[in-house]
Amino acid sequence: MLTLSGGQAETLFDLGLPVEVAELPADLAGLDRLLDDPALLAPIERAWEQSARAFGRPSMPMDRLVRLMVIKARSGGWGYETLMREVSDSLHLRRFCRIALTERVPDESTVRKLVRRLGPEVVDEIVLAVVAGATVVGGERRFVARAARIDSTVIESDIRYPTDLGLAQDATRMLAAKAQQAAELAGAGAPRVRDRSRSVAQKLRRLNRTLAARTGQGKQAAIELTRQAGDLARASVREARRVAARLRERARGRGAHAKLRAAERIERVADRAQKVCDQITKRVAGQKITDRLVSMSDPDARPIRKGKLRQPTEFGTVIQIAELCENTRRGARGLILPVATEIGSPNEHDLVEQTGERLDRLAIRPRELALDGGFAPGPVARHLPPADRTFIAGRQSAGSRKTNRRLAKFRVGAEGRISHLKRRYGMRRSRLKGHDGAKTTAAWAILAYNLDTLAIRTA
Repeated sequence: MLTLSGGQAETLFDLGLPVEVAELPADLAGLDRLLDDPALLAPIERAWEQSARAFGRPSMPMDRLVRLMVIKARSGGWGYETLMREVSDSLHLRRFCRIALTERVPDESTVRKLVRRLGPEVVDEIVLAVVAGATVVGGERRFVARAARIDSTVIESDIRYPTDLGLAQDATRMLAAKAQQAAELAGAGAPRVRDRSRSVAQKLRRLNRTLAARTGQGKQAAIELTRQAGDLARASVREARRVAARLRERARGRGAHAKLRAAERIERVADRAQKVCDQITKRVAGQKITDRLVSMSDPDARPIRKGKLRQPTEFGTVIQIAELCENTRRGARGLILPVATEIGSPNEHDLVEQTGERLDRLAIRPRELALDGGFAPGPVARHLPPADRTFIAGRQSAGSRKTNRRLAKFRVGAEGRISHLKRRYGMRRSRLKGHDGAKTTAAWAILAYNLDTLAIRTA
Protein backbone atom coordinates (compact mmCIF):
# COMPACT_ATOMS: atom_id res chain seq x y z
CA MET A 1 0.00 0.00 0.00
CA LEU A 2 1.40 3.36 -1.05
CA THR A 3 2.06 5.89 1.72
CA LEU A 4 2.98 9.28 0.30
CA SER A 5 3.51 11.30 3.48
CA GLY A 6 4.09 10.41 7.10
CA GLY A 7 3.95 13.98 8.39
CA GLN A 8 6.18 15.51 11.03
CA ALA A 9 6.43 12.99 13.87
CA GLU A 10 6.40 14.97 17.13
CA THR A 11 6.83 13.33 20.53
CA LEU A 12 6.96 14.52 24.13
CA PHE A 13 10.75 14.27 23.99
CA ASP A 14 10.83 17.11 21.44
CA LEU A 15 9.49 19.52 24.08
CA GLY A 16 12.67 19.06 26.12
CA LEU A 17 15.07 19.74 23.26
CA PRO A 18 17.04 23.02 23.14
CA VAL A 19 15.87 25.51 20.53
CA GLU A 20 19.02 25.15 18.42
CA VAL A 21 18.39 21.39 18.22
CA ALA A 22 14.68 21.62 17.46
CA GLU A 23 15.28 24.08 14.62
CA LEU A 24 16.88 22.85 11.43
CA PRO A 25 20.13 24.40 10.16
CA ALA A 26 19.73 26.99 7.40
CA ASP A 27 20.63 24.63 4.56
CA LEU A 28 18.30 21.85 5.72
CA ALA A 29 15.53 24.34 6.47
CA GLY A 30 15.66 25.61 2.87
CA LEU A 31 15.50 22.07 1.52
CA ASP A 32 12.65 21.27 3.90
CA ARG A 33 10.54 24.12 2.53
CA LEU A 34 11.15 23.01 -1.06
CA LEU A 35 10.37 19.35 -0.35
CA ASP A 36 7.07 20.24 1.31
CA ASP A 37 5.59 20.76 -2.17
CA PRO A 38 3.14 17.84 -2.75
CA ALA A 39 3.72 18.12 -6.52
CA LEU A 40 7.11 16.47 -6.06
CA LEU A 41 5.43 13.24 -4.92
CA ALA A 42 2.93 13.14 -7.79
CA PRO A 43 5.32 11.25 -10.14
CA ILE A 44 5.71 8.50 -7.53
CA GLU A 45 1.95 8.16 -7.19
CA ARG A 46 1.50 7.97 -10.97
CA ALA A 47 4.21 5.32 -11.33
CA TRP A 48 2.92 3.13 -8.50
CA GLU A 49 0.81 0.21 -9.64
CA GLN A 50 -2.89 1.00 -9.36
CA SER A 51 -3.68 -2.33 -7.73
CA ALA A 52 -1.04 -1.78 -5.02
CA ARG A 53 -1.96 1.77 -4.01
CA ALA A 54 -4.57 0.77 -1.44
CA PHE A 55 -3.73 -2.89 -0.90
CA GLY A 56 -1.04 -4.76 1.01
CA ARG A 57 1.42 -3.80 3.70
CA PRO A 58 1.97 -0.02 3.96
CA SER A 59 5.17 1.22 2.39
CA MET A 60 7.48 3.65 4.13
CA PRO A 61 6.37 7.26 3.51
CA MET A 62 7.61 8.39 0.11
CA ASP A 63 8.47 11.88 1.36
CA ARG A 64 10.79 10.22 3.86
CA LEU A 65 12.43 8.18 1.08
CA VAL A 66 13.01 11.29 -1.04
CA ARG A 67 14.53 13.16 1.91
CA LEU A 68 16.80 10.24 2.76
CA MET A 69 18.07 10.01 -0.81
CA VAL A 70 18.66 13.78 -0.95
CA ILE A 71 20.80 13.46 2.18
CA LYS A 72 22.65 10.51 0.61
CA ALA A 73 23.36 12.45 -2.59
CA ARG A 74 24.50 15.54 -0.67
CA SER A 75 26.94 13.43 1.34
CA GLY A 76 28.92 12.67 -1.81
CA GLY A 77 29.79 9.07 -1.02
CA TRP A 78 27.70 7.48 1.72
CA GLY A 79 26.39 3.98 1.18
CA TYR A 80 22.96 2.93 2.36
CA GLU A 81 24.20 1.47 5.64
CA THR A 82 26.23 4.61 6.40
CA LEU A 83 23.20 6.76 5.54
CA MET A 84 20.98 4.93 8.00
CA ARG A 85 23.63 5.07 10.71
CA GLU A 86 24.24 8.81 10.29
CA VAL A 87 20.53 9.65 10.21
CA SER A 88 19.92 7.52 13.30
CA ASP A 89 22.65 9.38 15.22
CA SER A 90 21.69 12.94 14.17
CA LEU A 91 18.76 14.85 15.67
CA HIS A 92 18.78 17.33 12.80
CA LEU A 93 18.77 14.64 10.11
CA ARG A 94 16.02 12.73 11.93
CA ARG A 95 13.90 15.86 12.05
CA PHE A 96 14.60 16.67 8.39
CA CYS A 97 13.66 13.11 7.32
CA ARG A 98 10.60 13.20 9.62
CA ILE A 99 11.64 10.27 11.75
CA ALA A 100 10.56 10.56 15.40
CA LEU A 101 13.05 10.18 18.23
CA THR A 102 11.22 7.07 19.41
CA GLU A 103 11.03 5.57 15.91
CA ARG A 104 13.53 3.18 14.34
CA VAL A 105 15.09 4.35 11.09
CA PRO A 106 14.20 2.26 8.02
CA ASP A 107 16.40 -0.69 7.19
CA GLU A 108 18.94 -0.01 4.45
CA SER A 109 17.54 -2.85 2.32
CA THR A 110 14.09 -1.21 2.36
CA VAL A 111 15.48 2.05 0.97
CA ARG A 112 17.67 0.24 -1.55
CA LYS A 113 14.78 -1.84 -2.92
CA LEU A 114 12.47 1.18 -3.18
CA VAL A 115 15.12 3.11 -5.09
CA ARG A 116 15.38 0.23 -7.54
CA ARG A 117 11.59 -0.01 -7.79
CA LEU A 118 11.14 3.67 -8.60
CA GLY A 119 13.96 3.67 -11.16
CA PRO A 120 15.42 6.68 -12.96
CA GLU A 121 12.27 7.71 -14.82
CA VAL A 122 10.36 8.65 -11.66
CA VAL A 123 13.29 10.65 -10.27
CA ASP A 124 13.66 12.42 -13.62
CA GLU A 125 9.99 13.42 -13.38
CA ILE A 126 10.62 14.83 -9.90
CA VAL A 127 13.58 16.83 -11.27
CA LEU A 128 11.39 18.19 -14.06
CA ALA A 129 8.73 19.13 -11.48
CA VAL A 130 11.36 21.06 -9.50
CA VAL A 131 12.57 22.90 -12.61
CA ALA A 132 9.00 23.59 -13.80
CA GLY A 133 8.00 24.95 -10.40
CA ALA A 134 11.00 27.28 -10.31
CA THR A 135 10.54 28.58 -13.88
CA VAL A 136 6.74 28.92 -13.92
CA VAL A 137 5.49 32.34 -14.98
CA GLY A 138 4.13 34.32 -12.06
CA GLY A 139 5.92 32.28 -9.42
CA GLU A 140 7.56 33.85 -6.42
CA ARG A 141 11.16 34.72 -7.31
CA ARG A 142 10.85 33.05 -10.70
CA PHE A 143 14.00 31.48 -12.13
CA VAL A 144 14.50 32.87 -15.66
CA ALA A 145 16.71 30.62 -17.79
CA ARG A 146 18.49 33.12 -20.05
CA ALA A 147 21.50 30.93 -20.95
CA ALA A 148 22.30 27.24 -21.18
CA ARG A 149 25.55 25.28 -21.33
CA ILE A 150 25.67 21.63 -22.35
CA ASP A 151 28.49 19.13 -22.03
CA SER A 152 28.91 15.40 -21.50
CA THR A 153 30.85 13.26 -19.05
CA VAL A 154 31.21 9.65 -17.96
CA ILE A 155 29.75 8.01 -14.87
CA GLU A 156 32.16 5.21 -14.06
CA SER A 157 30.78 1.75 -13.43
CA ASP A 158 31.73 -0.12 -10.27
CA ILE A 159 33.94 -2.65 -12.03
CA ARG A 160 37.62 -3.57 -12.11
CA TYR A 161 39.81 -2.97 -15.13
CA PRO A 162 38.70 -5.58 -17.71
CA THR A 163 40.98 -8.17 -19.31
CA ASP A 164 40.10 -11.18 -21.44
CA LEU A 165 41.41 -13.60 -18.84
CA GLY A 166 39.62 -11.76 -16.04
CA LEU A 167 36.32 -11.84 -17.95
CA ALA A 168 36.75 -15.55 -18.66
CA GLN A 169 37.35 -16.17 -14.96
CA ASP A 170 34.22 -14.22 -14.00
CA ALA A 171 32.18 -16.04 -16.65
CA THR A 172 33.15 -19.52 -15.48
CA ARG A 173 32.56 -18.63 -11.83
CA MET A 174 29.16 -17.04 -12.43
CA LEU A 175 27.93 -19.90 -14.62
CA ALA A 176 28.89 -22.45 -11.97
CA ALA A 177 27.23 -20.38 -9.23
CA LYS A 178 23.96 -19.96 -11.15
CA ALA A 179 23.83 -23.66 -11.96
CA GLN A 180 24.49 -24.56 -8.31
CA GLN A 181 21.62 -22.32 -7.20
CA ALA A 182 19.28 -24.19 -9.55
CA ALA A 183 20.59 -27.68 -8.71
CA GLU A 184 17.61 -28.57 -6.52
CA LEU A 185 15.13 -27.41 -9.17
CA ALA A 186 16.95 -29.36 -11.90
CA GLY A 187 16.59 -32.59 -9.91
CA ALA A 188 18.77 -35.65 -9.48
CA GLY A 189 20.83 -36.69 -12.46
CA ALA A 190 20.76 -33.20 -14.00
CA PRO A 191 23.84 -31.90 -15.84
CA ARG A 192 26.34 -30.02 -13.72
CA VAL A 193 28.51 -27.00 -14.50
CA ARG A 194 32.09 -27.41 -13.40
CA ASP A 195 33.68 -24.35 -11.78
CA ARG A 196 36.69 -23.68 -14.02
CA SER A 197 37.56 -20.31 -12.49
CA ARG A 198 40.59 -21.74 -10.67
CA SER A 199 41.97 -23.11 -13.94
CA VAL A 200 41.57 -19.71 -15.57
CA ALA A 201 43.17 -18.03 -12.54
CA GLN A 202 46.20 -20.32 -12.90
CA LYS A 203 46.61 -19.20 -16.50
CA LEU A 204 46.36 -15.58 -15.40
CA ARG A 205 49.11 -16.10 -12.82
CA ARG A 206 51.26 -17.89 -15.40
CA LEU A 207 50.86 -14.93 -17.74
CA ASN A 208 51.88 -12.51 -14.98
CA ARG A 209 55.02 -14.54 -14.29
CA THR A 210 55.88 -14.62 -18.00
CA LEU A 211 55.49 -10.86 -18.33
CA ALA A 212 57.53 -10.26 -15.18
CA ALA A 213 60.38 -12.41 -16.53
CA ARG A 214 60.80 -10.07 -19.56
CA THR A 215 61.76 -12.93 -21.86
CA GLY A 216 60.32 -11.27 -24.94
CA GLN A 217 57.71 -14.02 -25.26
CA GLY A 218 54.97 -12.15 -23.43
CA LYS A 219 52.75 -11.42 -26.44
CA GLN A 220 52.77 -15.01 -27.72
CA ALA A 221 52.14 -16.36 -24.21
CA ALA A 222 49.27 -13.93 -23.68
CA ILE A 223 47.55 -14.99 -26.90
CA GLU A 224 47.95 -18.71 -26.17
CA LEU A 225 46.80 -18.49 -22.54
CA THR A 226 43.86 -16.30 -23.57
CA ARG A 227 42.85 -18.90 -26.16
CA GLN A 228 42.97 -21.65 -23.53
CA ALA A 229 40.86 -19.56 -21.14
CA GLY A 230 38.33 -19.03 -23.93
CA ASP A 231 38.09 -22.79 -24.43
CA LEU A 232 37.39 -23.28 -20.73
CA ALA A 233 34.70 -20.58 -20.74
CA ARG A 234 33.13 -22.10 -23.86
CA ALA A 235 32.89 -25.50 -22.13
CA SER A 236 31.14 -23.89 -19.16
CA VAL A 237 28.67 -22.19 -21.51
CA ARG A 238 27.77 -25.53 -23.11
CA GLU A 239 27.20 -27.15 -19.72
CA ALA A 240 25.10 -24.19 -18.52
CA ARG A 241 22.85 -24.34 -21.55
CA ARG A 242 22.25 -28.04 -20.90
CA VAL A 243 21.20 -27.19 -17.34
CA ALA A 244 18.82 -24.50 -18.63
CA ALA A 245 17.32 -26.96 -21.12
CA ARG A 246 16.80 -29.50 -18.31
CA LEU A 247 15.00 -26.88 -16.22
CA ARG A 248 12.67 -26.05 -19.09
CA GLU A 249 11.90 -29.74 -19.61
CA ARG A 250 10.93 -30.09 -15.94
CA ALA A 251 8.85 -26.88 -15.92
CA ARG A 252 5.51 -28.61 -15.45
CA GLY A 253 2.99 -28.48 -12.65
CA ARG A 254 3.92 -27.07 -9.28
CA GLY A 255 7.08 -25.00 -9.30
CA ALA A 256 7.08 -24.51 -13.08
CA HIS A 257 7.49 -20.72 -12.85
CA ALA A 258 10.48 -21.06 -10.51
CA LYS A 259 12.18 -23.45 -12.92
CA LEU A 260 11.54 -21.15 -15.89
CA ARG A 261 12.93 -18.17 -14.00
CA ALA A 262 16.04 -20.15 -13.03
CA ALA A 263 16.52 -21.22 -16.67
CA GLU A 264 16.16 -17.61 -17.80
CA ARG A 265 18.80 -16.43 -15.31
CA ILE A 266 21.24 -19.10 -16.43
CA GLU A 267 20.68 -18.34 -20.11
CA ARG A 268 21.18 -14.62 -19.48
CA VAL A 269 24.58 -15.24 -17.91
CA ALA A 270 25.40 -17.81 -20.62
CA ASP A 271 24.71 -15.21 -23.33
CA ARG A 272 27.15 -12.80 -21.69
CA ALA A 273 29.72 -15.56 -21.31
CA GLN A 274 29.29 -16.47 -24.98
CA LYS A 275 30.00 -12.86 -25.89
CA VAL A 276 33.21 -13.06 -23.84
CA CYS A 277 34.17 -16.21 -25.78
CA ASP A 278 33.50 -14.46 -29.09
CA GLN A 279 35.64 -11.52 -28.00
CA ILE A 280 38.48 -13.88 -27.10
CA THR A 281 38.20 -15.59 -30.50
CA LYS A 282 38.49 -12.24 -32.27
CA ARG A 283 41.33 -11.20 -30.00
CA VAL A 284 43.33 -14.33 -30.81
CA ALA A 285 42.61 -13.92 -34.54
CA GLY A 286 43.66 -10.25 -34.44
CA GLN A 287 40.21 -9.01 -35.51
CA LYS A 288 38.55 -5.77 -34.44
CA ILE A 289 36.10 -6.02 -31.52
CA THR A 290 33.05 -3.73 -31.57
CA ASP A 291 30.56 -3.14 -28.75
CA ARG A 292 32.93 -4.77 -26.28
CA LEU A 293 31.61 -6.36 -23.07
CA VAL A 294 33.79 -5.18 -20.17
CA SER A 295 32.00 -6.70 -17.18
CA MET A 296 29.95 -9.81 -16.52
CA SER A 297 28.09 -8.14 -13.66
CA ASP A 298 27.43 -4.84 -15.48
CA PRO A 299 26.79 -5.68 -19.15
CA ASP A 300 25.77 -2.11 -20.03
CA ALA A 301 29.18 -0.62 -19.17
CA ARG A 302 31.29 0.31 -22.18
CA PRO A 303 34.89 1.48 -22.77
CA ILE A 304 34.87 5.22 -23.42
CA ARG A 305 37.81 7.30 -24.60
CA LYS A 306 37.58 11.02 -23.87
CA GLY A 307 41.22 11.94 -24.47
CA LYS A 308 42.09 12.50 -20.80
CA LEU A 309 45.76 12.25 -19.92
CA ARG A 310 45.06 10.99 -16.43
CA GLN A 311 42.59 8.33 -17.54
CA PRO A 312 42.62 7.72 -21.33
CA THR A 313 39.96 4.99 -21.14
CA GLU A 314 36.99 5.03 -18.77
CA PHE A 315 34.46 2.26 -18.29
CA GLY A 316 30.88 3.32 -17.68
CA THR A 317 28.06 5.37 -19.18
CA VAL A 318 28.12 8.62 -21.14
CA ILE A 319 25.65 11.27 -19.91
CA GLN A 320 24.90 14.73 -21.25
CA ILE A 321 24.30 17.52 -18.73
CA ALA A 322 22.42 20.71 -19.60
CA GLU A 323 22.58 23.54 -17.07
CA LEU A 324 20.18 26.50 -17.27
CA CYS A 325 21.52 29.74 -15.82
CA GLU A 326 20.07 33.20 -15.25
CA ASN A 327 23.24 34.89 -16.51
CA THR A 328 26.67 34.12 -17.95
CA ARG A 329 28.70 35.80 -15.22
CA ARG A 330 31.54 34.03 -13.47
CA GLY A 331 30.30 31.62 -10.81
CA ALA A 332 26.81 31.36 -12.34
CA ARG A 333 24.86 28.51 -10.74
CA GLY A 334 21.76 27.19 -12.44
CA LEU A 335 19.30 24.32 -12.67
CA ILE A 336 20.21 21.06 -14.40
CA LEU A 337 17.85 19.05 -16.58
CA PRO A 338 17.62 15.24 -16.33
CA VAL A 339 20.55 13.67 -18.13
CA ALA A 340 20.46 12.45 -21.73
CA THR A 341 22.19 9.11 -22.19
CA GLU A 342 22.48 5.98 -24.32
CA ILE A 343 24.26 2.66 -23.92
CA GLY A 344 27.64 2.74 -25.60
CA SER A 345 29.84 5.71 -26.46
CA PRO A 346 27.52 8.19 -28.21
CA ASN A 347 28.67 11.51 -29.61
CA GLU A 348 27.40 14.84 -28.32
CA HIS A 349 24.96 15.35 -31.20
CA ASP A 350 23.52 11.83 -30.64
CA LEU A 351 22.19 12.91 -27.22
CA VAL A 352 21.17 16.48 -27.98
CA GLU A 353 17.73 15.36 -29.21
CA GLN A 354 16.79 14.15 -25.71
CA THR A 355 17.94 17.46 -24.22
CA GLY A 356 15.91 19.38 -26.77
CA GLU A 357 12.78 17.36 -25.97
CA ARG A 358 13.08 18.25 -22.28
CA LEU A 359 13.52 21.95 -23.08
CA ASP A 360 10.43 21.83 -25.31
CA ARG A 361 8.44 20.05 -22.62
CA LEU A 362 9.29 22.76 -20.09
CA ALA A 363 8.71 25.51 -22.71
CA ILE A 364 12.15 26.94 -21.96
CA ARG A 365 13.95 28.90 -24.68
CA PRO A 366 17.36 30.16 -23.56
CA ARG A 367 18.60 33.26 -25.33
CA GLU A 368 22.19 32.01 -25.42
CA LEU A 369 23.65 28.54 -25.88
CA ALA A 370 27.26 27.62 -25.09
CA LEU A 371 28.30 24.19 -26.33
CA ASP A 372 31.39 22.04 -26.48
CA GLY A 373 33.29 21.56 -29.73
CA GLY A 374 31.93 18.02 -30.03
CA PHE A 375 28.51 19.36 -31.10
CA ALA A 376 27.72 19.61 -34.80
CA PRO A 377 25.83 22.77 -35.90
CA GLY A 378 23.24 20.78 -37.90
CA PRO A 379 21.82 18.60 -35.07
CA VAL A 380 21.96 21.58 -32.69
CA ALA A 381 19.82 23.68 -35.05
CA ARG A 382 17.36 20.79 -35.55
CA HIS A 383 16.84 19.65 -31.97
CA LEU A 384 17.48 22.61 -29.65
CA PRO A 385 15.16 25.62 -29.39
CA PRO A 386 16.34 28.54 -31.57
CA ALA A 387 18.52 30.92 -29.57
CA ASP A 388 19.61 34.51 -30.20
CA ARG A 389 23.27 33.45 -29.91
CA THR A 390 24.71 29.93 -30.24
CA PHE A 391 28.39 29.43 -29.46
CA ILE A 392 30.11 26.12 -30.32
CA ALA A 393 33.75 26.04 -29.25
CA GLY A 394 35.97 26.03 -32.35
CA ARG A 395 33.05 25.60 -34.74
CA GLN A 396 30.46 28.37 -34.60
CA SER A 397 30.81 32.01 -33.61
CA ALA A 398 28.12 33.82 -31.64
CA GLY A 399 28.88 37.32 -32.88
CA SER A 400 31.50 39.80 -31.77
CA ARG A 401 34.86 38.89 -30.26
CA LYS A 402 33.69 40.11 -26.85
CA THR A 403 30.57 37.92 -27.00
CA ASN A 404 32.57 34.89 -28.07
CA ARG A 405 35.01 35.39 -25.23
CA ARG A 406 32.18 35.76 -22.71
CA LEU A 407 30.36 32.63 -23.90
CA ALA A 408 33.62 30.66 -24.11
CA LYS A 409 34.29 31.42 -20.44
CA PHE A 410 30.69 30.51 -19.63
CA ARG A 411 31.02 27.21 -21.48
CA VAL A 412 34.19 26.29 -19.60
CA GLY A 413 32.12 26.55 -16.43
CA ALA A 414 30.33 23.36 -17.51
CA GLU A 415 33.55 21.44 -16.78
CA GLY A 416 33.61 22.86 -13.28
CA ARG A 417 29.94 22.01 -12.75
CA ILE A 418 30.57 18.41 -13.78
CA SER A 419 33.49 18.23 -11.36
CA HIS A 420 31.27 19.74 -8.66
CA LEU A 421 28.59 17.10 -9.22
CA LYS A 422 31.14 14.30 -9.05
CA ARG A 423 32.94 15.55 -5.94
CA ARG A 424 30.02 16.92 -3.95
CA TYR A 425 27.04 14.82 -5.04
CA GLY A 426 28.56 11.37 -5.65
CA MET A 427 28.16 11.29 -9.43
CA ARG A 428 31.71 10.09 -10.10
CA ARG A 429 30.89 6.39 -9.82
CA SER A 430 27.62 4.47 -9.88
CA ARG A 431 27.37 1.71 -7.31
CA LEU A 432 24.16 0.52 -9.00
CA LYS A 433 24.55 -1.93 -11.86
CA GLY A 434 23.43 -1.44 -15.43
CA HIS A 435 22.40 1.54 -17.51
CA ASP A 436 19.38 2.21 -15.31
CA GLY A 437 21.67 2.18 -12.27
CA ALA A 438 23.87 4.92 -13.75
CA LYS A 439 20.80 6.98 -14.67
CA THR A 440 19.38 6.54 -11.17
CA THR A 441 22.64 7.71 -9.57
CA ALA A 442 22.73 10.78 -11.83
CA ALA A 443 19.03 11.56 -11.26
CA TRP A 444 19.31 11.66 -7.44
CA ALA A 445 22.51 13.73 -7.65
CA ILE A 446 20.87 16.27 -9.95
CA LEU A 447 17.75 16.45 -7.77
CA ALA A 448 19.87 17.22 -4.70
CA TYR A 449 21.90 19.79 -6.63
CA ASN A 450 18.81 21.59 -7.95
CA LEU A 451 17.25 21.71 -4.49
CA ASP A 452 20.48 23.15 -3.08
CA THR A 453 20.55 25.74 -5.86
CA LEU A 454 16.99 26.91 -5.15
CA ALA A 455 17.58 26.86 -1.38
CA ILE A 456 20.65 29.10 -1.79
CA ARG A 457 18.78 31.39 -4.17
CA THR A 458 15.80 31.88 -1.84
CA ALA A 459 17.84 32.14 1.40
